[in-house]
Amino acid sequence: MIKPDAVASGHTGRILAMIHESGFKVAGLKQRRISLEEAQAFYAVHKARPFYTSLVRFMSEGPTVVLVLEREDAIARWRVLMGATNPANAEEGTIRKRFAESIERNAVHGSDAPETAAQEIPFFFSQAELL
Repeated sequence: MIKPDAVASGHTGRILAMIHESGFKVAGLKQRRISLEEAQAFYAVHKARPFYTSLVRFMSEGPTVVLVLEREDAIARWRVLMGATNPANAEEGTIRKRFAESIERNAVHGSDAPETAAQEIPFFFSQAELL
């Protein structure tokens, strides 16, 4: 997912270019605004954490680009391309190093495991929408 901060800052195209240059196939893509209720449901796993309220507010503040990416070892490779959650700790050349504003406004989201992806993908995409 390309988060509202990166979309609002005009970084969507550059992030998509990095995705393509890294060998990912885009199997699903759409731009949409996530409602507060959807953000609460999507990030429910973090409900007890202190950043939950600000996270769901942030994720519903503007348009996002939701994606389904494919390639061998896609989750691990996407996490490397994203970079560390805190952009101050992210490696040069990663999305978060280049485009994130802070640990909370960190430009992109990615599933952390196949089980998470299996829950997150149908949250935004029907099977018919995937290539």
